[in-house]
Amino acid sequence: MTNYKILIIVPRNMAISKKTYQYFFPISIGYIIAALKKAGHSVDCLNLNHLNGSANDIIKEQLDRKKYDFVGMGNNVLGYEITKKIIQLAKSHPSNPKIILGGTIITSEPSLIFNELHPDFGVIDEGEGTVVELLKYLKENKPLEEVKGLMYWENGKAVFNGKRAPLDINSIPFPDLDSLGFEEYLENTIPNHSYMHSVFDNPRVYYIVGSRSCPYRCTFCWHYENKYRQRTVDNIMEELNERVKKYKINRVYILDECFSLDKKRMTEFCKGISQLKKELSWELRWVNSMRVNDVDEESLKMLKDSGCDVISYGLESYSPVVLKSMKKMITPEQIDKAIKETFKNNIAIQGNFIFGDVAETKETANETLNYWGKNCDAQPYLAFIMPFPDSEMYQSCLKRGIIKDKLEFIKNLKGEFTINLTEKMSSGEFSQLKKEIDKALAKHRKIVKPLSLKKIGEKRYELKVECPYCKQTIEYRNFVIGNKLYYILYVMCKNCSKKFHIGGNLMVFLHKNYDKLKRFKTMKDTLAGYIGRITQ
Repeated sequence: MTNYKILIIVPRNMAISKKTYQYFFPISIGYIIAALKKAGHSVDCLNLNHLNGSANDIIKEQLDRKKYDFVGMGNNVLGYEITKKIIQLAKSHPSNPKIILGGTIITSEPSLIFNELHPDFGVIDEGEGTVVELLKYLKENKPLEEVKGLMYWENGKAVFNGKRAPLDINSIPFPDLDSLGFEEYLENTIPNHSYMHSVFDNPRVYYIVGSRSCPYRCTFCWHYENKYRQRTVDNIMEELNERVKKYKINRVYILDECFSLDKKRMTEFCKGISQLKKELSWELRWVNSMRVNDVDEESLKMLKDSGCDVISYGLESYSPVVLKSMKKMITPEQIDKAIKETFKNNIAIQGNFIFGDVAETKETANETLNYWGKNCDAQPYLAFIMPFPDSEMYQSCLKRGIIKDKLEFIKNLKGEFTINLTEKMSSGEFSQLKKEIDKALAKHRKIVKPLSLKKIGEKRYELKVECPYCKQTIEYRNFVIGNKLYYILYVMCKNCSKKFHIGGNLMVFLHKNYDKLKRFKTMKDTLAGYIGRITQ
């Protein structure tokens, strides 16, 4: 019997019908494609982000063109609608391919999503082993009940075979990125896409998975329940030596939430990437994630010397009460030390302070907001906590009746979330907190006009700007600007690594007059409501 023909579909935002390259490249799908190809299957890929037209038309044309045995896709919990749309379209096609669904959208709520979206098969947790074994068992007509990590239908009822043992992540093949259009993605990545990209005129970013799962269990976060596993430095460097040279990568982003957990491993990596840098004829920088309790001056200097210019920290709150409630296992003193030492070493800080934990009060929120305003130079972002499905926070919201319908909640879950999940803040206090955060962001975030703005191509510009922090004149190139009066760019200083905004005259005016405009809008809305009532 021949091996199967499989179409992998990479979804995109529902609202978009034009190609886009400003998205997080789907490394996890690359791992699945590599595993399927290694098993001998024929795999095609539709990356909808790289194609113009409606998802309906693109998928239908591909299914008309070639008969596939299976259509596979994965998504996160924010992608319910497009996932449902793709499954319905594939299932209704005359070629009748079987549908395999994976990713956090089904792993975080398996029974709910499997019954609602009705794929033929659901892959729970890590997919590389499960999907290959599924196809092997189907080919050999063996009972599917032996395939761990699998959901399927039996006599009209959903069956889950139980969790699969954690994979040895050093043994799986490196992700297949070419099938996903990685070179096209690199060629169309521009400095506008991220402040981290802005230090390069032509950024070429490679995302690499350094570990899976997490040894910590923060209440707001969701991870596969599998054991935390780290790749060896040799395994990581083998991939980087191959891919950095092949794709001429100038920025490496390590997806390893606890990169600093093992200092010896971190030191070995710094040595490995320093050696790789010596073999290149171009600059290479990299990004990693650390816990604030692992920060020390020696480590930061080592990271900086090896080309690390951005560190992502899980900051979350400056209140010891909230940090304890979140199960963060860190202290405000460790946060303060990490921020100050990182600034001292001219390394950019990526991170958030998130408000709205169950233990949040007006006083704890002010602790965080006051610390941020006085010490952080607006580098960490301010946001609100999100109860991701199956997280401890999500379970709390279900128990307290804040989330009344799981499916409706998932359908409406968006990137911005500002619902009061606290146990002690009134709705009025929570609304006031949102206003205070808006004011703080407007007050402390830096936005400057360029010293010069020169067109160097179609909508491409070269800018010179004075950094509002170190006061050095910095030059940036290849930014796309549509309207010279009304634009905003998020950049990283090439000298001090602090983040700030560059804006057109109108945008700078709006930012500087935020409070007046906000009051004007409030007065206008109030007046409009009053006029509406008296004219009814």
